[in-house]
Parts: sequence; structure tokens; C-alpha cells
Amino acid sequence: MSHFGLRCRKCGKLLEDTYCAFCEHCQDALLVTDYGGARFAEQGGEGIWRFNWLPVHSPSFVQPGPRVYHSRGLAVHLGLENLHIAFNGYWPQIGALLETCTFKEFEASVVLQNARENGLEGLTVASAGNTARAFAHLSAQTGFPVVIVVPAMCLTEMWYHERSRSVPTVVVADGDYSDSIDVARRVALTLGFPFEGGVKNVAKRDGLGLVLLEAAATLKRLPDHYFQAVGSGTGAIGVWEMAERFLADGRFGTKLPVLHLAQNLPFAPMAKAWERRERRLDPEDLRPELIPEITTRVLSTRYPAYGIAGGVYDALTATGGRMYGVRNEEVFAAMALFQRTEGVDIVPAAGVAVAALEQAVREGRLQPEDTVLLNITGGGEKNLDQRLITRTLRQYVVSKAITDKEIAELLCPVLKQSC
Repeated sequence: MSHFGLRCRKCGKLLEDTYCAFCEHCQDALLVTDYGGARFAEQGGEGIWRFNWLPVHSPSFVQPGPRVYHSRGLAVHLGLENLHIAFNGYWPQIGALLETCTFKEFEASVVLQNARENGLEGLTVASAGNTARAFAHLSAQTGFPVVIVVPAMCLTEMWYHERSRSVPTVVVADGDYSDSIDVARRVALTLGFPFEGGVKNVAKRDGLGLVLLEAAATLKRLPDHYFQAVGSGTGAIGVWEMAERFLADGRFGTKLPVLHLAQNLPFAPMAKAWERRERRLDPEDLRPELIPEITTRVLSTRYPAYGIAGGVYDALTATGGRMYGVRNEEVFAAMALFQRTEGVDIVPAAGVAVAALEQAVREGRLQPEDTVLLNITGGGEKNLDQRLITRTLRQYVVSKAITDKEIAELLCPVLKQSC
């Protein structure tokens, strides 16, 4: 018997079907995982699988988790007594062992295990970089097939492990991340490898919410404030959903953490909409020509989960949250600050979160004694053996206008299947 179900955020109906990559019950509303009122528990197992609030039953591989530690250097610099860092990357000295250097490994591991348990034979995944690397790594490790679709504009920032290079990667030559999502949906329909579902996939959100599970297990309480950079907002929604479960548990505090979410200016559609306190995004803020101007293209989707019921707007409203816009020069300065004070390199998206934390301190939004959790969503790339990574992918370059017939002719032979 499954230990979880799916509940509609809008109407409250509990659904019996527990596969969740496409499910909608009410239009414009997310489903959430319902663990039947079970209290949070560590139930044995290794890595992330020791937590009971994950939509899987019998994990078939080991997946390392985040490392949450009490900051010293950055905390002193910012005057924060209880700054805790969730480091998601490769830093063996503190036990951080994510070989892809990104918290998207949690998303990929939970989504793949959930898909396998629901009888799927493969998945199609859209990515702007980090998600591609994580799914390729887990596909090679577990033998579960995936096809990855990425925009060419992100290739300069992408790398794979050598052992992951054979995973088929479709490169959209003339589009951005959102165009890659569109192509991925069509690839999924043509190949019969379902689209992994984006924010609608509760396995994805619960996987990204692992950061809060680890933090609560370490701190024995919820943080007062939570900082993260966001593109689609899926990870932040996952953290909010986990926080609601902790409140219902009753042992970890009585208040939701205040969400502090950040985007890279000038492409910051959610930050600008929240500044106006509007649920609707302004099309002017979603213009594709703004994307090449930012340094964090992994945060560049034009399809963020903002206005949907249960999305970022509702998460910010529920937590009394705030959004920040961060300029490129602030990103690079924050990355240098983190390496200087904490001793490890971080990726630009994590630099966006550090810069937002600096802004919050300057603006007096935090008290020195507040318990703060900073999500470093990627880092430690300099700790990797560079001989084990590659930028030469098994790639198939296409146009965003590719037809279904052309998709079949291109990929079916690669996957050795009839389409």
C-alpha cells in the first residue's frame, strides 16, 4: 500500500492515482503530495532515502543528500549569529558528495525512482543546464533512459560527466529554455517517453524540498528565513510545501519560514510582478531578448510557476515573503565573497541567493539572532577531477520548428525503438 496520495491544492480532493508528472484536477492549480498526516521521520536507509516524506517506496540506488552547516565566515561578515548554509555540491571535506555539483540531483533521483515505480520506460527532460547534467548522471548510473532537450544558448555553461556523455541530448539551435520545453513536450509525445512534467510533478517538488528536510533534521526546527535563487520557482514551492508539513507535525515550530527569493536582472519577471503585488506576469518582463543579458541562464524560463494556485505568488503570500532583483556585477561579487569567507566556489545562481541575503541584511530585514537558511544550489566544481568531465555531448541539433516526423526519424533509431 502506498504511503502517499495526491491532493488538489485548490479543491482539496484526494486522488487515487499516484503518478504525478501531468496530473491536474482543477485548472490552474497544483497537486501536492499527501503523506496521510504522517509525522516527519528518519526511517533508515542511506542519503536522501532515509526521509519518509518522499513519494517513493523501494529506492534502487544510493543518492547523497545536502549538507547543512553553521556558517562562520559569511555569518561574521554579515553579522548573523545563526546563519546556516545548505550546500548542494561537491565538497568532500564537509561530506558534500553531489558529483554534478547541483541540487537538481535530488529532483532527478526522486523523479526517476517515482517514474520507475510507476512502470514508465523512460522520460523526456527539458533543461537549461543543471537539470540536464543531473538527469544524465542519474540515467547513466541507474540505467533508466532519458532524452534531454536543451537550448543551444546554454551549451557554453553545460558539462557532463564522461560516463554520462552517451545520454541523448537534443539541442534547440534557435530558441531559449522555454522553446526547449515546447520541443521536449513534442519529443515526449512522439517517442512515448513522457515529459517529466516540470512544476506539476510532485516528485520533482518533493525532491527539491529535501533541502528543508535536511535542515530540519539538523537544526531540530524550521528556519525563520529561507533564501534561494529561482527560475521556475519549483524548488521554492517544494520548500514551502515541506514547511507546511512541518507545521502540521507540530514539533519544529509554529511559523512558516519567510521565503526570500531572487532573480537575475534584467530578466526577473517574478521579482517585478511581486514588486507590483500582481499575480499576473507582465509580458514585457518575459521578453526573450532580456535573457542573453543575464549571467544565470539556468534561471531564465518564460514559463515560471508564479500565478498558478499553489505557485510562487501563493508561497510568498503565505510566508510574508520577498523577492529580490540582482544585477550581474552583484552576482560575481557575491560568488567571490562566498569563496573568500566559506572556502569553496559556487555557481552563479547560488551567487544570486548570496547577493539577495546581502540586500536583506542592508535593508534591515533580518535580526542578528534570526535562524537563516541559505540554499547554495550549486558549488564545488573546482573540487572535481576535471579529467572526468566533458563538454562534448551526444547531441542532436534541431530547430524549434522541428516536425514530429523529423523527431521520430532522428531519435527512434538512437533509442532502438519503433515510433
